[in-house]
Amino acid sequence: MKIHVLPGGPIETNAYLLTDVMHGEAVLIDAPDEVWSQVAPILAQERCKLIELWLTHGHWDHMQGVGAVVRASGARVSAHAADKILLETPGVMEVFLPKTIRLEAVKVDRWVTQGDAINALGKKWEVRHVPGHCPGSVLFWNAADDVAMCGDAIFNGSVGRTDFPGGGMAMLSHSIRTQIYTLPDTTVLYPGHGPETTVAQEKAQNPHVRP
Repeated sequence: MKIHVLPGGPIETNAYLLTDVMHGEAVLIDAPDEVWSQVAPILAQERCKLIELWLTHGHWDHMQGVGAVVRASGARVSAHAADKILLETPGVMEVFLPKTIRLEAVKVDRWVTQGDAINALGKKWEVRHVPGHCPGSVLFWNAADDVAMCGDAIFNGSVGRTDFPGGGMAMLSHSIRTQIYTLPDTTVLYPGHGPETTVAQEKAQNPHVRP
């Protein structure tokens, strides 16, 4: 499995394209604006078909490009139901954004929740619910490869904002301690913004949430 880091959109949101050339399949984690222009050439080069699109949460910068991706690929969309209103009626977010940013409703094919297992790319992925930044924030953990795609729950040396509707620092701290810091220390965390980190590094150095 290859992990392609594809920052994009107005605020450099990380999308992650996971490709498996052996099976000819790919999974996309999050979809900032115009991400398909980065995804399509990689799929063509590696001869992979995009089968899944997993959303770590429903904030606009992570879902703005979903429509274009689905129309081009037919990928199945997964997200947490706590963010249903953000995804299905994104106008609730547009009122807080510049008028140049337009959002399209997302049709979710599978609502995931805490403890769900998803089989993709020949791997088993566990879903962990990590609210606090956003009600429907989730991470996708692959124990075999020791990686977790964690959205905006935690960053390298920081954490996601908690002042959005449905957020809260106490909630986020609980999520990080119980759902992220309980992963193996060697697990590589791929966040929604900025560089990757590890569970051990954040437990030792993150000033916002101590173990």
